[in-house]
Amino acid sequence: MAAPASPAMAASGPGAMSSDNAKGLVLAVSSSAFIGASFIVKKLGLRKAADSGVPAGYGGFSYLMEPLWWIGMISMIVGEIANFAAYAFAPAILVTPLGALSIIISAALAHAVLEEKLHTFGILGCVLCVVGSITIVLHAPQERAIDSVKEVWDLATEPAFLCYAAIVVAAALVLIYYVVPDHGQTNIMVYIGVCSLLGSLTVMSVRALGIALKLTFSGTNQLFYPQTWAFALIVATCVSTQINYLNKALDTFNTAVVSPIYYVMFTSLTIIASVIMFKDWDNQNPTQIVTEICGFMTILSGTFLLHKTNDMNDSTGQSLSSRHLKHAGQNGFAIEVVPLKFQDSVDDETFPLSFPKADKSYRKEGNPLRYKDSNIV
Repeated sequence: MAAPASPAMAASGPGAMSSDNAKGLVLAVSSSAFIGASFIVKKLGLRKAADSGVPAGYGGFSYLMEPLWWIGMISMIVGEIANFAAYAFAPAILVTPLGALSIIISAALAHAVLEEKLHTFGILGCVLCVVGSITIVLHAPQERAIDSVKEVWDLATEPAFLCYAAIVVAAALVLIYYVVPDHGQTNIMVYIGVCSLLGSLTVMSVRALGIALKLTFSGTNQLFYPQTWAFALIVATCVSTQINYLNKALDTFNTAVVSPIYYVMFTSLTIIASVIMFKDWDNQNPTQIVTEICGFMTILSGTFLLHKTNDMNDSTGQSLSSRHLKHAGQNGFAIEVVPLKFQDSVDDETFPLSFPKADKSYRKEGNPLRYKDSNIV
């Protein structure tokens, strides 16, 4: 049975955005701004911490003593609080995809502050993210009317969602205990997979808590229900795990890649969880559902372009490296190159544009490349 329309929804009329959805929209956009900036500030803090201790990607916690990391963390907390409040007013199908705005902010700041290159196609990807977000906003479902946190608990304990939750928890545990030790440092999907899987459960619990607090502030106290505190415990457990593995991903891989991949996986799983638990599509016709899916696919296309932008930069560097290696080999030198953990571009200091002719007495001072020749002592 479809849920009754809320007063805000009824007042707005068909096809119009309800006041609750409008509040959720404003909060979601504000959240994206804070979270997008937090990625960059935290990355700066992680870099500084890695210079004086064990990097977070290798299990170190020296970043906890770095003020920049804490500034980024506070920014993320503010963004998450705004996001938390947004879920109390609007459905996850509206709130979660708007996280694409944080990708745009993060990519732009990474280009300007971290000097991580943003290709023209990356800018096109940002535009696609905005277009997709607008499409979803215009066709998002209205908020479901819920009068008690016990109703949310009943939705969470239905067989379909219990099955989904069991699969998510099992997959996360397998990644943490069996995949992370061997592949966490080389495969970006491992760390982000843990964050995204648990993130979908976090959002469902956050939405339940947001509804409970909204009802409490409206005069119907929900804090004495044990279900409220059960949802709070789930949020605390999942969020602490997400922060740990997100730090590892940010410290190990390029921010411009982490952000879009995390967004795609997290948003996809969250929408699936919301459709299963809250039945967001029950009151919508097929045209609205298809339009929302198209909007989401547009956002995915934008994030894909952002990802491919980084691949293009990497391949350019590798191609230039190969050409210089071949040229050097023809002149009698073998070159040993120490790969950089984060290499967004190739400059003249890394690979000189011209190489000297083979000369046993030659020694180039100040060059980071080490020339090896069997005849040179």
